[in-house]
Amino acid sequence: MTSVPTPIPSRTQYVLEEIKRRILTGRLTPGQALVETDLAAQFGVSKTPVREALKTLAGTGLVVMSQYKGVTVRMVDADMAREVYDVRLLLEPEALKRAVRRGASLDAARSALTRADEATDTAERSLANREFHRALYLPCGNPLLGRMLDEVRDQAALVSAVAWAADPSWEREASEHREILRLALGGDADGAARALHAHIASFVRRAFPEAGFDVPETQDAPEAQDAPEAQDAPEARGARKEDGQA
Repeated sequence: MTSVPTPIPSRTQYVLEEIKRRILTGRLTPGQALVETDLAAQFGVSKTPVREALKTLAGTGLVVMSQYKGVTVRMVDADMAREVYDVRLLLEPEALKRAVRRGASLDAARSALTRADEATDTAERSLANREFHRALYLPCGNPLLGRMLDEVRDQAALVSAVAWAADPSWEREASEHREILRLALGGDADGAARALHAHIASFVRRAFPEAGFDVPETQDAPEAQDAPEAQDAPEARGARKEDGQA
């Protein structure tokens, strides 16, 4: 029987997911060049699916295409972190609050938290952490709000990868995740939203203190009161080889 060639879209999706995984686990570092011919040889495909995958990644903000430098993994700096986390602070706690108030199931978040706790490597824990956050905001009842947060999800993970490479703080984030979920499962929508706001804000402050990140206070999110320990957390600078998402 003659084998059927793998459709180009499937090849493109495979290449896309593998390049993304390498970026978000630090195998491909910020500023590193992504050469089509090299990647095509590594994946055993033509340059076409590689080119299409890189275009998609450029659209999500993980890579940058330049006429002179070619394609490179996006650099992470304080300005980028501030932009991405500002969006998360504005939208993510509100989405969680709505999910709790509408009585949405948070089983997926509970499952993701368990997977993160049981993870045996950095990549596995990172993926579980990403799914935990998504499972909190996705059932908010507003598909557009969920899609907006999905759009910054990869960039947030890239920021986290850089921060954790310099100062891994998995246990702290895991503890905060458990508290957020406890409040949400208990039906405390405002408390869960405040805890999530504090969690996101404290992470970006200690990861990029040079950004002078000024988190706007909201009625339901006085994060400094909910997480005073954030002021004493160690600063994280630079980038190397780990991934995750606060």
